[in-house]
Amino acid sequence: MLLDTASLYFRAYFGVPESVRAPDGTPVNAVRGLLDFIARLVADHSPTALVACMDADWRPQWRVELIPSYKAHRVADEAEGSEEVPDTLSPQVPVIEAVLDAVGIARVGVPGYEADDVIGTLATSARHPVAIVTGDRDLFQLVDDARGVRVLFPRKGVGDCDVLDEAAIEERYGVRARQYADFAALRGDPSDGLPGVKGIGEKTAAQLVTEYGDLAAVRAAAADPFSRLTPARRRNIAAAADYLDVAPRVVAVAKDVPLPPFDAALPAAPAAPQALEALAETWGLGGSLSRLLTALAATR
Repeated sequence: MLLDTASLYFRAYFGVPESVRAPDGTPVNAVRGLLDFIARLVADHSPTALVACMDADWRPQWRVELIPSYKAHRVADEAEGSEEVPDTLSPQVPVIEAVLDAVGIARVGVPGYEADDVIGTLATSARHPVAIVTGDRDLFQLVDDARGVRVLFPRKGVGDCDVLDEAAIEERYGVRARQYADFAALRGDPSDGLPGVKGIGEKTAAQLVTEYGDLAAVRAAAADPFSRLTPARRRNIAAAADYLDVAPRVVAVAKDVPLPPFDAALPAAPAAPQALEALAETWGLGGSLSRLLTALAATR
């Protein structure tokens, strides 16, 4: 089981009331919500291994060099390149990291890469079936029935997930999972600062990728005066040539990230019990931490 950790703690932050606070009054709604999420996932799906994948670099420079608008609207401080995060969430992220480490859940992030890239590398190299837990549609491109890679996509909470296989991706978007990145490049994604191609929305992008097979074939059709593409569509695709030259590399998750050594085995007992006890007391983790430890112990 691979967790898109930031996606889940953002969901926890907005799904759990900010009135959930530590003894000193500091909000811990994201911390406690994430612990409950993980407890529920472990209890419901019984993974044999678990990795909390992290954004060591939420906006990698190599992606920005290809498309300068990539996530530009989310930048809080241009000089530092930091991501805009709610004021009461930012202080909770180091607490989340410390708790995961003390529990003994593997936490993997690599400088220069997003969590998506860590997930892509782990999912494509895994020798066993993989469940990717994320609220990010970009990871749909990794779904692979032959290799047992699926996405658990939360609806409201992780206790209510859509399990997405290749048939589910095709039913939702009209494209195969392996075509999803090309489809997303054509359609664009305002939430990631990807402009897409003028005049091509979700339905048209799906139609083009399905009809021609992939983005390269769509572009070849646009360059062919005898193709079935309308003149307007042909012009728009040609006008977006610079964007389409680089968009596939930005949209595609990396699958060759140099990962550090880590142990993905589920911990039967906390890795650092004294540190965990101190964290629990300081931040008032209470039942959320207890439920996680109970769920982990039950896997043994």
